[in-house]
Amino acid sequence: MAARAQVLIVDDDPVVGQTFARMLTVSGYQVAVVHSADAAIAEAFRQAPDVILSDLRMPMTDGMGLLTRVRRDPRLREVPVAIVTGDHFLSDEFLGELRSYGAAIRFKPLFMTDLLELVEGLLDSTGGRDR
Repeated sequence: MAARAQVLIVDDDPVVGQTFARMLTVSGYQVAVVHSADAAIAEAFRQAPDVILSDLRMPMTDGMGLLTRVRRDPRLREVPVAIVTGDHFLSDEFLGELRSYGAAIRFKPLFMTDLLELVEGLLDSTGGRDR
């Protein structure tokens, strides 16, 4: 199977990160998993991702903080980002702010078909590539 797009998963819960990674890896994606926004930025500079999937609620810098850093950096600003959260009680104002930064928003749990549709949709939205 030819390697497909590079997906960067950012989640402070290692179980969630590894679960998502397994689902994407068996579908042919190249996946990196990190557990903080700082590690995500470092990884993105090391290996440019085609897609970033980030948890929202993380210690130190949360998913919104990561999203704003990505959008401000000329090397990363075009990378599609999805915020994946278990917080089903986000305000409409906050959801609007996430969308204003161009982020897709999905709620946990995500099943394999949901995750694959999310990644494919993000790749399609930017003319994503198979590698």
